[in-house]
Amino acid sequence: MRFAAIADVHGNHLALEAVLADVRAQGITEIINLGDMASGALDARRTMDILMGLDAVHVLGNHDRYLIDRPVEKMGSWDRPAYAQLDVAHLDWLRAIPATRVFNDEVFLCHATPASDEIYWLEAVHADGTIATATLETIEAVAEGIEQPLVLCAHSHIARAVRLRDGRLIVNPGSVGCPGYRDRHPYPHVVQAGTPDARYAILEQSAGAWSVTFRHVPYDHEAMAALALRNGMPELASALATGWIR
Repeated sequence: MRFAAIADVHGNHLALEAVLADVRAQGITEIINLGDMASGALDARRTMDILMGLDAVHVLGNHDRYLIDRPVEKMGSWDRPAYAQLDVAHLDWLRAIPATRVFNDEVFLCHATPASDEIYWLEAVHADGTIATATLETIEAVAEGIEQPLVLCAHSHIARAVRLRDGRLIVNPGSVGCPGYRDRHPYPHVVQAGTPDARYAILEQSAGAWSVTFRHVPYDHEAMAALALRNGMPELASALATGWIR
């Protein structure tokens, strides 16, 4: 079994198109999308049209949920611009997507953790804002009850793989379209990829064991940075242009 995992596109259609082209160049036909598809001050409509046209397996992200579970006046600054670009067909499509699912009996899928779409699984944020890999004990506690040998998550935008002591592999493919952001929970912190490339992962099963290859794909990130700046999000523009929040 061999497939591609994408996540956290956040309305960046150029990054998504570049990743899909790279996936095809690798001879891969199966794609899993781990959510957070549209929200952000970029091109939500075009991104959603591309994703809805894919023969892919999707799970819902927290920002996808925000687009369908609350009135627009309760939405955040990343969700309101996306919502304004979407129509009923896009929103109805999101409503039909589950928060978790199992792929081919072998792979457990979620956006953040099995129980929450808003909590980092593989990372710990400290009170001073630094981000580190979560402890193995914490990661394993969240994985309790999952029987599949491969587990995919996203949400933190940080490409990472953790092998549990029982052999299960947990993988975050990184973010296709958003290499940096600022958040306040559980403490104020900044995520910075350090490069503007689009990211995804290739998962492969051989002789019963799973392996992961992380891919960094160049694309016209300056065009998306310019769009973010025009749409009033200078920090996102900085992340898209450089991979850093400035």
